[in-house]
Amino acid sequence: MADVVKLADLTANTVPEELRADYYFDFAADPFAHAALLAGARSVVHAISGIGAYAKTWLETTIEELGRARSVRTVTEKDYPARSRGRFRALLAEGAEFDPAYVIGVDEGRPVRTLCLAPDARFLGAVAYLTAGDVYLGAETVVEPSAGVAGPGIVMEGNAIRQGAYLRENVIIGAGGGNAVYRGEFKNAVIMNEGSFPHPSYVGDSIMGAHTHFGNGVTAANFGIFQGLRARAKRRSVVVRINGVAYDLGLTKMGVVMGDYTQIGCNSVISPGTLIGKRSVAYALCMIERGFYPGGTILKNKPIAGKVIEVGRVDPDRI
Repeated sequence: MADVVKLADLTANTVPEELRADYYFDFAADPFAHAALLAGARSVVHAISGIGAYAKTWLETTIEELGRARSVRTVTEKDYPARSRGRFRALLAEGAEFDPAYVIGVDEGRPVRTLCLAPDARFLGAVAYLTAGDVYLGAETVVEPSAGVAGPGIVMEGNAIRQGAYLRENVIIGAGGGNAVYRGEFKNAVIMNEGSFPHPSYVGDSIMGAHTHFGNGVTAANFGIFQGLRARAKRRSVVVRINGVAYDLGLTKMGVVMGDYTQIGCNSVISPGTLIGKRSVAYALCMIERGFYPGGTILKNKPIAGKVIEVGRVDPDRI
C-alpha cells in the first residue's frame, strides 16, 4: 500500500515518538541492567528483533567473567549421568544450589553450553534446555520444580520462576526485588524490573516495562489468526496506525510493547502489534485491538452496564 510508511526506511531521528523506547520506559526512575538493548535500537520494534543477539553477547561476557572467579564451582554432565543428555556445564557461585530434574545439553562436536547460577540462586527440580544457548540466573533467583528454562536466557536477581513456567529462547527478565514471580510461557521477550506475571499467561515477541502486570489467563498474541492460512513467504508484517499514519513494522510476529506500570486484567487478550503507554489499565476480559494506546489509557469491558448481558432473577420455587 502506497500510504504505508515502512519503519525500516526511517532513520533514528525520524522514528515517531510513539515508537521510541523513552515513550514507554523511564530508566532514570527504574534503572534496567539491559537498557543497552533499547538504547542501541532505532525503535522498540527493532529492539524486539535484537533480543536474541543481545542476550548471546551479554551471556558470553558474563560467563567468561564468572568462570574466572575462584569461588565458583563447576559441574558437568558427568556429575548427573541419569539426569542429563548431551554435554553441558554449570557454574555455581557461592551459596548456589543446582539440583535439576533434567538437563539437555549439546552433542559432541558442538560448543558446550553453560548454566550460570549467581550467589544463592537455586535451580531445583526444573529442566534446562541448553541446545540453543546459555542461561544465567541472578543472585537469590529461584527456579521451582517442573519449570523449564531454555537458552539463550537471562533472569536477573531476586526472581521466582514458579512451577509450570516455561521460559523459552531469548527471554530477558530484570531484577525482581524479591517480589517478582513468573508462571506463564515466555518467548523472545523482555520484562523489566519487578514485573509481575505470576499466573498462567503467554508473552511472545514483546517488551514489558518496569512493574508491569498480567492477571490470570492473559494472552499477548503475537501472530495474526489469518497469517497461518498464508504460505510463509506470503505472510504480511504487522501494520499499526499512529496519529493517522500507518507504519509497516517489518515483523510478521509481534506481541505487545507495554509501558512502565501498565496492568492487564484477568483473561484479557492483546492482539498482535499493540503498543500501550505507561500507567495504563485494562479491565478483566478485555479484547485489546491492535494499535497504539497513549499512556494513561483505561480499557474497560463492562458488558452488564452496556446491556450486552441480560440480567434477570431466579425463582427457587420454579426450579
